[in-house]
Amino acid sequence: MSLLIKQSDVQSFREDGVVILRGFFKDWIDVLANGADFHLKNPSDRSLVHQKEKHQGQFLEDFCNWKRIPEYTDFVFNSSLATIASNLMESRSVQFFHDHFFYKEANSGVPTPWHQDMPYYCVSGHQTVSFWLPLESRHKNVSLRSLAGSHLLDREIRPTSWANNESFYDDSGVFMDMPDIEAYEIREWETEPGDVIAFNFKTIHAANANLEKKMSRTLSFRLLGDDVVYNERPGRTSPSFPGISQKNGERLREDWFPTLCR
Repeated sequence: MSLLIKQSDVQSFREDGVVILRGFFKDWIDVLANGADFHLKNPSDRSLVHQKEKHQGQFLEDFCNWKRIPEYTDFVFNSSLATIASNLMESRSVQFFHDHFFYKEANSGVPTPWHQDMPYYCVSGHQTVSFWLPLESRHKNVSLRSLAGSHLLDREIRPTSWANNESFYDDSGVFMDMPDIEAYEIREWETEPGDVIAFNFKTIHAANANLEKKMSRTLSFRLLGDDVVYNERPGRTSPSFPGISQKNGERLREDWFPTLCR
């Protein structure tokens, strides 16, 4: 099934920094779920586990597994991911950045705090998109929450460690504090398998803790457009890419970050 991006979707993404696309990846859910099942049994060395006192469930996240999990590889190269990204970013080229897997057990109790993705990354630019793809039906109260228009702020938000809220980098003076959340309209939706929420790397977003009696699995795929270049941060990034050997302003190396269309 191939669905077309509407101009209204492109406009929402441009103005709000986030848009929901209904049913665009419905045909890929079984494939991605098979990959996620393997992933849970075989997490990588990058995986992180979060747990909160008084809650039995765990929250696991893992990065950069698209090369070792065939179902993820298939999706990246053979789905309409790149075409949709090109349209939303209004970019001729699309380069794959990384994947990110979230697994929240029932009653895990660990929320994803308000944050921007961009300050944690080794890139800068505006033409970016993350695809947030839940593998099960998701009520609004455990879905992604995004602040409409927050991607247009002229400074990046100070990145912090989710574990202790400390600044991610020693030199945090170039960043701004989190703005008043109440000043923005929050975009959040119930979703069904196949729906995807697309958002800019600079869009401030969060997710509530999973306090329901069922697990949730979400895959995110992050892509780059024409104006995105390498940006050396004042410390480690998340995810980190040791040995990347790049200079500020360079296009990311294609042997690590494949170009999907140009």
